[in-house]
Amino acid sequence: MERVNTKWVAAAASIWIQSFSGATYTFAIYSSVLKSSQSYDQSTLDFVSIFKDIGGTLGIFSGLLYTSMASTPHGRGGPWVVVFVGLVQWFLGFFFTWASVVGLIPKPPVAVMCLFVFLAGHSLPFFNTASVVTAARNFSDYGGTAVGIMQGFLGLSGAILIQLYHAVSGEGNPATFILLLAVVPTFVILLTMPFVRVYETVRTSDKKHLDGLSVISLIIAAYLMFIITVQNVLGLSRSMQILSFVLVLLLLASPLLVAVRALREENKTVMPLDHPVLDTSVLLISPSSNISPDGDHVVREDSNILEAMSTVNFWLLFLAMLCGMGTGFATINNIRQIGESLRYSTVQLNSLVSLWSIWNFLGRFGAGYISDTFLHKHSWPRPVFMAITLGIMAVGHIVVASGLQGSLYIGSVLIGMAYGSQWSLMPTITSEIFGIRHMGTIYFTISIAGPVGSYLLSVKVIGYFYDKVASKDDNSCFGSQCFRTSFVIMASVALFGSLVASVLLFRTHKFYKRLVAKRSLK
Repeated sequence: MERVNTKWVAAAASIWIQSFSGATYTFAIYSSVLKSSQSYDQSTLDFVSIFKDIGGTLGIFSGLLYTSMASTPHGRGGPWVVVFVGLVQWFLGFFFTWASVVGLIPKPPVAVMCLFVFLAGHSLPFFNTASVVTAARNFSDYGGTAVGIMQGFLGLSGAILIQLYHAVSGEGNPATFILLLAVVPTFVILLTMPFVRVYETVRTSDKKHLDGLSVISLIIAAYLMFIITVQNVLGLSRSMQILSFVLVLLLLASPLLVAVRALREENKTVMPLDHPVLDTSVLLISPSSNISPDGDHVVREDSNILEAMSTVNFWLLFLAMLCGMGTGFATINNIRQIGESLRYSTVQLNSLVSLWSIWNFLGRFGAGYISDTFLHKHSWPRPVFMAITLGIMAVGHIVVASGLQGSLYIGSVLIGMAYGSQWSLMPTITSEIFGIRHMGTIYFTISIAGPVGSYLLSVKVIGYFYDKVASKDDNSCFGSQCFRTSFVIMASVALFGSLVASVLLFRTHKFYKRLVAKRSLK
């Protein structure tokens, strides 16, 4: 049995975890019932949603736990422990949110609801750290592609969870969706988490099999887009919704075929099979380099969080993510209210949220794969793509601000893809600049920029301008004026983030050329 426990099985297990853990991207499905059941105005709803974002990016504890468990001798710890801690928070957060909405418990104060939402969101860094950092270690030469795949399936998870909702209850009560989030992902993740392990591996065929996983992810994304489009245009019967979700599950099982194929190839070689790494010195090892003599401003010696925070590059990444992730969070948190203000139907709104998951996936996967390709073939630094995608995000915000017919669909494509790209590029850049030993801690510390930016933009900008023009009777607003000013401001913020990423590019371009040269000698 040990022979099938390769890094490819670990990758398949991580894909399932990522595919069922992106509930933060489905907030728009149940935000209205949360708002009405708790009698919130828009600013209060935005305030509560911020704690989902804070929890979803506060990964310092998950990073520290991962490093601790990775160094536990004799296999008593490991990434599965990190997943389990996140799973407990996931269930408690969503269960008590559901209990509050349906009246199973007395209506909680806003602060207590913020705690429930925080717990649900705070599970994500534990799942993400275990999956992403493990993938980066198991496939270190193609970290961008591996991280992009893991982050891509996290982006797809919103659409997958909504398909689950449709299969179980059709267009039923959104409160049912919250209960499904508490139960189904808990069961799936509990079954798959023991297989997420770090291996000391043979890397000769990594690229080929990672390309196989990439093709599978694209097929799943295309299938989900097809189902969402058909459902939006023609509608689907209950039996067809159930069948479509069963097909999603079958497609999610296909990465096991890649694992079987990889195992067969390994058995044909004289090189040893993958073995789980139990020794700290092996598991946490990462190439290091000193300060560049040519003024490249990069120190890569497995910096811890305090060492990383003492560098300019850390704060450039942080500021760029504050602009990119902050505006992205603010958009997805309010996309339902934007659609309602433009009088979109319920089916259209649910489709928008599902399609956001597709664009989010394409950004996460595409940025990882494309940046890897250009890095290996043309020595292009990854910050190039960060600057480009933040510029695209600014254009998307302008499109939404226009309020023209169909602008929300077009804008969500641009913003969703650009937002997803940041989640693939930033952790990979972090591992390359600061080393992989403390990657999880540094990566999620930088991610805190997301909810910081989201708070400033959602509450202080979107909530403020929305409530300023909303009806005083029911806190509602209709028309393009509801969000126009807010999105013009967010476009300016995203453009500023692109300029910050350009500064990071200037500081690291020589480092990336040396990095490519070093890898080519392996």
